Order: sequence, then structure tokens, then C-alpha cells
Amino acid sequence: MVSKQQLLQKLVVPAAHMAALTPLALTIWHFYTNQLSVNPVREITLRTGRYALILLIASLAVTPLNTLFRRRWLIPLRKILGLYAFGYAALHFLVFVGVDYLFDWELIKGALFEKRYALAGFSAFLILLPLALTSTKGWMRRLGKRWKSLHRLVYLAGGLVIVHFVWLVKSDIRRPLLYGAVLGLFLLLRLPAVRRRQARRRA
Repeated sequence: MVSKQQLLQKLVVPAAHMAALTPLALTIWHFYTNQLSVNPVREITLRTGRYALILLIASLAVTPLNTLFRRRWLIPLRKILGLYAFGYAALHFLVFVGVDYLFDWELIKGALFEKRYALAGFSAFLILLPLALTSTKGWMRRLGKRWKSLHRLVYLAGGLVIVHFVWLVKSDIRRPLLYGAVLGLFLLLRLPAVRRRQARRRA
């Protein structure tokens, strides 16, 4: 007999895939139907970056939600949403280097050192890359206790993405600061003292 938790997992996992893929499908549709802005490359770059950040924060929300409300059926979403976040980040980076700069490495290198938002975003991508590559159970076994230490760097990557966003928009920084506040809250909820307090409350 299927338990309630197993049933919820069976429902929430495909829902997560659909939710994560929908923005990409809409962006492709808007591109082919000329519904993007007058600068479609910039619009696609902004969209993929925004979706990467939202999915990254959503993946980081899983552990605090499980800690607070004991919803273990959410746990599979952490990896799924994290990988989708990396996928959108990879698309974001690919549009930047391939479409915007046509793989001209001299221009790309100049942009990375002249535009601080580009350097922050590239640094975040470099952190997310090994996290995505080691997200399998095989790598968890190989790395052992080091796996958790490595994957805690996701918060550093998230912080760099927020900085990237703030430096990119320059003037109206309310949205990136809101994302930063949510990220900070999730990091706070992961502190050992806070987790112990939540465990005592549940007990």
C-alpha cells in the first residue's frame, strides 16, 4: 500500500519538473513569436539569470521547510530544483559568452575584469559547476563527509548571485535585496543553534 508520503512525492516531483521547465518553454515560444523585447538577447539573458536565482532559492528552501514542518516528501526537490537552477545558470552563461560575445575570449576576458557584475556571476557559476557534477549518489559515496562541506558552498554561490544582480541593476535594487533577504533567512535557519531549538520545539 502506498503511504501518504510516497503519494505526495509521486505528485510533487513531476510538478516540480513542469514548474521548472515552463519558463524555458515560454521563453522559447516568446522568441519564435517575436514577443520578447526590442533586445531579445538581453531579455533572454535576464530571464535565464532570474529563473536560475529563483530555482536556486527554491532548492535551498527545502531543508528549512523540512526542519520546520517535517515534510520529508519535499527532500527530493532539493536536488531536482538545484540541478534546474544550474541548467538555467548554464544557459545564462552560454547566452552571455556565445550570443552576446560570440565566443571572443579576449572580449569575454575584458568584460569579466571590467564589469564587476560579470565577475561575480562568473564566480558563482564556477562554484555551482562542481556542485552539479557531484550531485549523484556515486559522488556522495566517494566524497563521504566532504560532500556536505562541498555543497554548503551553494550559499556562497547564492550570495555571489545576489551581488551579481545588485551590481547589474545598479539603481532599483529592491528585488535583488528581497532575494538576498530570503537567502539570508534560509542560511540562518541552517545554523546549528537554530536547528537544535527547532528540534526541541518539535519534541
